[in-house]
Amino acid sequence: MKQVIKNGYYWLLDYLYVFKMQLASIVQHDSPAQYQTDAGQPIVLIPGVYENWRFMRPIAKVLHAHGYDVHVIAGLGYNRKTVEEMAEVIQDYLQAQHLTHVTLVTHSKGGLIGKFLLGSITDANLLRGMIALNAPFSGSKYAYILPVRSLRIFIPHSRILSLLALDTLSNSKIVSIYGLFDPHIPGGSMLEGAKNIRLETYGHFRIISDRKVHKAVIENIRQLV
Repeated sequence: MKQVIKNGYYWLLDYLYVFKMQLASIVQHDSPAQYQTDAGQPIVLIPGVYENWRFMRPIAKVLHAHGYDVHVIAGLGYNRKTVEEMAEVIQDYLQAQHLTHVTLVTHSKGGLIGKFLLGSITDANLLRGMIALNAPFSGSKYAYILPVRSLRIFIPHSRILSLLALDTLSNSKIVSIYGLFDPHIPGGSMLEGAKNIRLETYGHFRIISDRKVHKAVIENIRQLV
């Protein structure tokens, strides 16, 4: 019972956080170009479903402060289309910006899009790898009860999850970072063959602003080959 109450508390904090971030994404009108630099290793951020690029702002600021050339893609909107459609938007952006040796840093559904890109892009010089935060690689049992089409892709063994599971070669290029309790992905984000890092964090969304997570992201970007 004590653990249930504790988890409920963190669940509430998570929803308060996402409400604050979604509100900020509406009222703040900063430009994505402010996180780009003329030099530095390119990073492309991919948010989760119903998250626009501003939801990733805490990570964008940290990466930019460490000298990375950070790209956020306004064309993703709120990431409500299929994994394949969103991957196409990102691939078009990479080509238009002439980016190479890119590291993807993703949240939630963004991790599925990132893995799809790793498995489908044939140019070995385009992507270095991916840092995925709270990615539902194995789906979520809660997706069974969600009537929204954009969320039912998270049903375990859905078409897209089954397709991604077949690609085991890309797993070695992935660092999966997740916490002790994720109310949306109760099964966790462990991915066989990837580098899995479980941190003392709680919640699905709050991980984006957690300093322990930021430190792990920076450290592992440097280690990706």
